[in-house]
Parts: sequence; C-alpha cells; structure tokens
Amino acid sequence: MSGLSEPQRGPSDDPSHLEPPLPPQTKRSSPKPPQPSTPGPIPEDEAFSQKTDDVRRQTEQFPDSIEAEEGPEEEDEFLAEGWDGSSKASTSVTSSIYAHTYENGRRYHSYRYGRYPIPNDDQEQNREDMKHAMMMELTDGKLYLSPIGPNPQKIIDIGTGTGIWAIEMGDLFPGAEILGLDLSPIQPQWVPPNVRFMIDDVEDEWANGSEWDFVHLRGMALVLRDLQKAVDQIYQHLKPGGWIEFQESHGEPRCDDGTMDPETDVMKKFWALCVEAMAKFGMNLNMPAVVGNFLERAGFVNITCVKKKTPVGTWPKDKTMRLIGLYVKEAALQSLSALGKAFANLGMDAVEREVFSAKVREAVMDGKVHRYYYFYFWFAQKPYDNKEGDGGGGDS
Repeated sequence: MSGLSEPQRGPSDDPSHLEPPLPPQTKRSSPKPPQPSTPGPIPEDEAFSQKTDDVRRQTEQFPDSIEAEEGPEEEDEFLAEGWDGSSKASTSVTSSIYAHTYENGRRYHSYRYGRYPIPNDDQEQNREDMKHAMMMELTDGKLYLSPIGPNPQKIIDIGTGTGIWAIEMGDLFPGAEILGLDLSPIQPQWVPPNVRFMIDDVEDEWANGSEWDFVHLRGMALVLRDLQKAVDQIYQHLKPGGWIEFQESHGEPRCDDGTMDPETDVMKKFWALCVEAMAKFGMNLNMPAVVGNFLERAGFVNITCVKKKTPVGTWPKDKTMRLIGLYVKEAALQSLSALGKAFANLGMDAVEREVFSAKVREAVMDGKVHRYYYFYFWFAQKPYDNKEGDGGGGDS
C-alpha cells in the first residue's frame, strides 16, 4: 500500500477525466498519509515526515487565490537580475552529436529527429533558462522538494535541456556524481567537475547504470510517449530509499475571479490547440495532473504532490507573484514561434498561424484578465524492501 497524498483541488480541478485507466488487476488504495515501507524503524522515514510536514506548511502558506493588484501594472519595477549561475570549478564536456536541422527559421535537434517538435536554438534555450528562474522564485530558491538528505551520491537529470539544473546541483553537492540526459547537445562546454552530460533517449532501454539516489525530471511528464515505461525503468535503477521528483507545469488557463470567460477566452482556445497539436506527436499535455498514478503503479511509496498557482502576467498584488507572472507571460509569448512546427501539423498555414498568434499575444498582454496555470511537484520514494511493487505496472 502506498501513501498517496492527493493534490489540493478547486471546484473545477478534477483531473479524473484525464486519468489513464489503471491495469485490470491494479487496486487503488485509499489516500493516506505517507507511511514507512517496512515495519522496522527507518531513520529516513522520520526525516521524510518532517520534510513532508514542511512542504505541506509551505503549501498552506501559499494563497488559495491570488490577490490582484489595483491600478496599472508596473513591469519596469523588476531589475534585470537573475539567479547566480556562477560555477565553482569547471571541466570540459564532450559529445559526438552536434548536428542540427532547420525548419521555418528555427533549429531542431537531429538525434531522433521529429520526436520532439520544439526547437533547441538560442531563443528556446533562453526560454528554458527563464522558466528555471521562475521555478526558483516559485520555490524560494529550492532546486527540489524531495527529502533526499544532505549527502546524495548519484543524481540524474532526465531532460536536462540547457543543463542549468544539473550544473547548480553539481555546485550544491560537489561530492555527488551528476548526470544530465537530453536529446539535444545544447549544454555548456564547461561544467563543474562532477557534472557530465549525455545525449540519450530515456524512452529507449535504460543504459545509465543503477543505484541512483535521486532522479529529477522537469517538464517531461507531458512529452514522454510512454510515461509508465519511463517511471518503471527509473524505479528499477534507483537504489532502495531513493527518490524521484517530477516538476511539471499544466498550461491550462484558469481564473478564480471571473475576469476570464472560459467559453470565449483566446488563451483557452490556444491551450486546446496545443493539446491537439502535441497529441499528434504522441504527447499528452494533461499528464502533469495525474503523475501520481504512474508512480503508484511502478511501486513507489510516500507519494506526495505539491500544487502551486503561477499567474500569467504581472496582475498579482504580491511582488514575488508578479515576478513569477512576468516570467510566465514571457515564456508564453516566446512559445508562439516555438510551436510553429506543431501547429503546422494541424494544417494551419503561415498566415493563419500569424493571425492567431497576434490574438494570443494580445490576450497574454491583457492584465485585466487574471489567468493562472497550475504547477505540480510530485515526489516519491522507492521502498527499502522492494516488496510494494515490481516496477512493471502490476499489482501494488
């Protein structure tokens, strides 16, 4: 039995219609607080309980609704400053896969070309790093929420992108081995000595060793074609007691104060088109809400979800939320050109895409409509006795 802490939901936030069916033999356990996976005393469980309590308190401190600012927005209040990306020591990274292809003026990776319809050029890399900065604001500077302890030895970052998370983890844990995996060779040439990158497809058979203490995935639940296979493989190659963490944005626009009309809102239409377009590439953009189901089937325990609201735009009253909203807004605006290939797959020609993009830009810039997205943090632990799951999607 796993301890599955359900996400906090609003009246219109029931993802049951998104939930993939459980295998016929799988029985859903009733939600309960996190429990030790073995009857004997495990010191880590006490640390987990304390950490989980801290996370829940942090979630409770985060407002159920975001208070809007009265008066005009003042985006110039934010200085052009970012998180400290300096590294304490560096060595060269090598890779034999540096070929790219170009389409509609944007660069895409060549490895498994066509698998991922989002560019990997400088513009997209800047957008990814901006989303990382947003994440650091959202978590008050925390790179992760899992209670991994003070001395992890092996950490893997799946879908590492620009490598910024892996590099910062390498500086945070200089004694740990950090491995970043991605389809694109866009990581920097100079990295901390304990960090390395590999070009790999996590949806292939696992070829990255075992006994990992911590596996991190950001923005991967919605792009993996077989999420259960990926989670099962991670389970099999984590050491007992190791942790997995998903950090996932669910881009469906929501609103609490009635300023957005869900029937006519352009951003809702944009979201629907994104879901349709990415589905043609085998991707389900609604996955972030139901990651816990896949963790439970694989055999993970102490499954916990923390859900936060990220405003679209600088309409909130709270300054930190305004900064988060600025990042989210800019990422949304920059995504329009990045999605050109995906939208073309829907049969939209260049003129149609540009006209619709102009409407989306106008909607995103409208501070009178108080939209937000949900951001999910899912983290879970592999049990010490390995009796609560076989990593194969069977009974749990």
